[in-house]
Amino acid sequence: MIGVYKKELKAYFSTPTGYVFMGFFLLIAGFFFAISNLFPMVANYNGMLGNLTFIFLIVVPILTMRLLAEEMRQKTDVLLLTSPLSVGEMIIGKYFAAVTVFLITLLITCMYPVMMSFFGDIAVWEIIGGYVGFFLLGSTFIAIGLFISSLTDNQVIAAVVTFSVLLLLWVMDALQSVVPTDIVSGVVFASALVAAVAIWLYSAARNIYVSLVAAIAGGAVIAGLYIANKDIYTGFIGKVLAWFSLLNRYNEFSLGILSLSPIVYYITFSAAFVFLTIRNIEKKRWS
Repeated sequence: MIGVYKKELKAYFSTPTGYVFMGFFLLIAGFFFAISNLFPMVANYNGMLGNLTFIFLIVVPILTMRLLAEEMRQKTDVLLLTSPLSVGEMIIGKYFAAVTVFLITLLITCMYPVMMSFFGDIAVWEIIGGYVGFFLLGSTFIAIGLFISSLTDNQVIAAVVTFSVLLLLWVMDALQSVVPTDIVSGVVFASALVAAVAIWLYSAARNIYVSLVAAIAGGAVIAGLYIANKDIYTGFIGKVLAWFSLLNRYNEFSLGILSLSPIVYYITFSAAFVFLTIRNIEKKRWS
């Protein structure tokens, strides 16, 4: 894993990718810091970080589009798949390399609150909490981009799809206010989720019986919950969308609150997408 990590980290700085990512990130961050804190002499640094989160929509596709798509395009993924390394070590090494580039860039921005400290007192622990949340949010987005990069051998497609998925997650809170909340819609949505899981199981295992068992079991659970308490499906779509709202959980960090729940959520979300990436590559190894 260490070998893959070093190779990927070196690749970021031997190609324009790392410099483009860092340059664009620091340019936008510097601009926001200047207009939000420096010129108006405002000490609310976490407010600037919160406004800056939109930058992930642009920079994460740049950072992750080449991670696996480029390997498949150049056919060097065959060498990786036949190497003594496990797929897990390979993917985790690539993920940590991307996260390291992001962390280095984020650490450079620490000079902004240091500059603010020259003009007065700053809320140090509140800013640290904001940075922790910002880092965890960015790492989660990187895990999603890594997974999408494993689905195609075209970097442009990987970047566009990553941007689209992150944009969808970005507007998740807004979607909660427009989706239907009636019971029938909740049951239909739950059934669609079960069908999606069954289809995914079939694509992963290529076993129709496994997917059928999953579909039947899921249908039975939906029916059982409806009989026991059908009101559970009231607002069900909004509840599911709320679970996928990454930005909503960042709010506590923006206030400088280090709560265990959102930290575990971000780490779990990232681990889930890294795991899905590993499973996707393993499927290619044995296909």
